[in-house]
Amino acid sequence: MVTNLPAEARAKWIKVMEARTIEEKIRALEEFLSAVPKHKGTANLRLWATRRLAELREELEERKRKRGGRGVSFFVEKEGAAQIVVIGLPNSGKSTLVKQLTGTRTRIADYPFSTNRPVPGMLRYQDIYFQLVDTPPLRPGGGPWNNRVIGLVRNSDAVIIVLNNENDPLKDYLLIKSELEKSGILLYKPQGRVVIEKERAGKTGIRVTLMGKIIDGTIDDVRKIMESYRVYNAHIKIYGIVTLDDVEQALFESKVYKPSVIVINKADLNIEKAKVKAYEIHKLDPSAPIIIGSAKLNKGFEQLGEILFKLLGIIRVYTKQPNGPIADKPLILREGATIYDVARSIHKDFVKKFKYAKIWGPSAKYPGERAGLDHIVMDGDIVEIHVKG
Repeated sequence: MVTNLPAEARAKWIKVMEARTIEEKIRALEEFLSAVPKHKGTANLRLWATRRLAELREELEERKRKRGGRGVSFFVEKEGAAQIVVIGLPNSGKSTLVKQLTGTRTRIADYPFSTNRPVPGMLRYQDIYFQLVDTPPLRPGGGPWNNRVIGLVRNSDAVIIVLNNENDPLKDYLLIKSELEKSGILLYKPQGRVVIEKERAGKTGIRVTLMGKIIDGTIDDVRKIMESYRVYNAHIKIYGIVTLDDVEQALFESKVYKPSVIVINKADLNIEKAKVKAYEIHKLDPSAPIIIGSAKLNKGFEQLGEILFKLLGIIRVYTKQPNGPIADKPLILREGATIYDVARSIHKDFVKKFKYAKIWGPSAKYPGERAGLDHIVMDGDIVEIHVKG
């Protein structure tokens, strides 16, 4: 096992996964933490659990404030193809950036901390929209305010980090990166990663989509690990090179990877400095796209939609009924999605009653190819689902 957890701790973690409400999660996580032995192998897990408890307690207090009509709510309901949280230090220009890109009304001022709550806006890219969420600035030194912003990042699909070219962008980036990593949020793309999408409704079983390699086990071993934690309905996506330890660690969600875009803002004030700092940051984290631009002048961000689209591995699948027209709005899925995901997105009964699918587009060997639930779809596919009865 990753952390050599005793049976009691494993049982407690199962209760954490089964908890539905925040109150239940807090109680279950407290019990889990008390059952985890203190030694070197569990240090990181205990640290993560402690921080996760703090986040949950803060979220609970926030919901109470919202119900009572007091305080500032940090909850932002997801809309569009993906939710992208925009973060930065004071006066980085992130509010100006979100306003320019989405047209949303957000408070902008020349003094720090003018943004005191999350403000969402929609960025259009071709026939889909990304939700950009402006946030209060991260505060050097940490604190409860940072925890609330980081909570937004944890629940998002990706993050845009806005750096002020008037400061030292590299220094600011390292500060923000460190603050996120303390909460188990990774900005660099690991060699391999495991995504576990738990499914409550229906008896879907354990589905494993392998887009990489398990170097010390098989798909059956993955299923056994899931079942040992009483996870019987889930879609396991494996990217890159992973071990069975990575699979088990993914159950704890102690570390999550968030795709990121780095923006060096106010580059118009010193373009050469911005280029040098972009190069220095790229050497540290080569996987993160870097945009050099000016939010105030609305220059340099023309390719942001395309960058987010590719970074998130989004695919658009267009559905049609037999002998019917193609739907105007696509289903938004991720790379590795299958006909199963398409059918389930339309209606959960379509999986139970599934007969076959017909496909036109990049993933089809020929127009109108018949395919089963395991067929992997691609961006631009047109899918027609046929059901029994």
